Amino acid sequence: MLLVLITIPMRYAYNSITTGVFIGISILAFKKRHFRIEKSLIVPIAIYLLMLASMLWTTDLPETKSALFKMFPVLLLPVCFMINKPFSQVQIQKIITYYGYSFVLFALFYLGRAIFRYVLTKDSSVFFYHGLVTEDVNAIHISTYMVLAYFSFMIQANKTVYVKSALLLLATVIVLLSSKNLAVVFLILNSAYFLYYFNNQIKRKLLITLIGFGLVVTVVFFQELKNRFEIEIASNLKENTINREISKSNRLVYNVTVGEAWRTERFDKNDFFPGTALRVYQFRIFNEMMQADQVFLTGYGLNATKHKIKEKRIEHNLYEGYDEFNFHNQYIQFFAELGVLGFLLIVTMVLINLKNGLNNKDFIHISFAVLMISLFLTESFLSRQRGIIFFMMLYCLFNASIRNRLKKEIE
Repeated sequence: MLLVLITIPMRYAYNSITTGVFIGISILAFKKRHFRIEKSLIVPIAIYLLMLASMLWTTDLPETKSALFKMFPVLLLPVCFMINKPFSQVQIQKIITYYGYSFVLFALFYLGRAIFRYVLTKDSSVFFYHGLVTEDVNAIHISTYMVLAYFSFMIQANKTVYVKSALLLLATVIVLLSSKNLAVVFLILNSAYFLYYFNNQIKRKLLITLIGFGLVVTVVFFQELKNRFEIEIASNLKENTINREISKSNRLVYNVTVGEAWRTERFDKNDFFPGTALRVYQFRIFNEMMQADQVFLTGYGLNATKHKIKEKRIEHNLYEGYDEFNFHNQYIQFFAELGVLGFLLIVTMVLINLKNGLNNKDFIHISFAVLMISLFLTESFLSRQRGIIFFMMLYCLFNASIRNRLKKEIE
């Protein structure tokens, strides 16, 4: 399991091999007495069966067939966890601990590579966002993995010099990756941890002050993150602001506000959608598609919305590059592809995850649940292999019923 988790940021082949080995060993080690029905794990199985059923009504059968293979872990991983002896509480803690150590090494690797590239190119962009980890690996995905690794150290009672150094390193990389959503969630989770685990009122005030100061320092001194927040704020305070980062001397590019994204019928090819405006536009065209095609109950079929998004791009006269964008919202993505039932199932899944984390009073589990709920609002996280494996492995690990039973026994 640990190998599956730590190969997620590597080339797809490595993670595919480790996932295949995990599934193969699970099948070979199957013993009838270990099999049990896990209520929490029935939901992802139901989601995959709905994906399979969407072949009956999909508007793009080749895309649906291809996506079914990619989404196979949504079915197989929960089955693997149900047919074998559950992980013990000690094993789970070891997995999370070694997971944290592994991502410290990843953080060192990314920073080391960025320094080397900066020496060669003198281009500071190698330290920020996709430049730090490559667009294929994806800054938002790596930020997610790093945040969980950070809290694997934060929950340790005895914070040695190594642990404190690891926390500082991981926090630095999280900021450099410049994901606005995750930067906010990261701050909220830190605040929640300190408020819950530090009862002394003075300590609370001091820690809140330090966190606030840290956020100010982050925004002021990490230019890339600062620029990304500034674009969001400035573009929504005033229309027709110029995006100076991507404008050229002979062609100005204008930022689209949230209001324009929602109401404008035809855009110009030199209009740019900042993060929030893009997601508002995607929600808007989702509504337009639902009203026009009456697929509220069934959706278009698994991974069958690409051509519809392209049609809307042409209708609203967006730049051709926006053909490549999905809905950037996992809830909407499932609704558009699998209908209202798909939407209800994914909402049920994240709520089960959060409920079990709160019941177990496990801050790592809670952090994972909050990360996924927020990330699903801004990313179609399960549209990529890395997102599928990361979410499904940890969802299954954290939500096995043995975890709840052991917690009660300990108490």
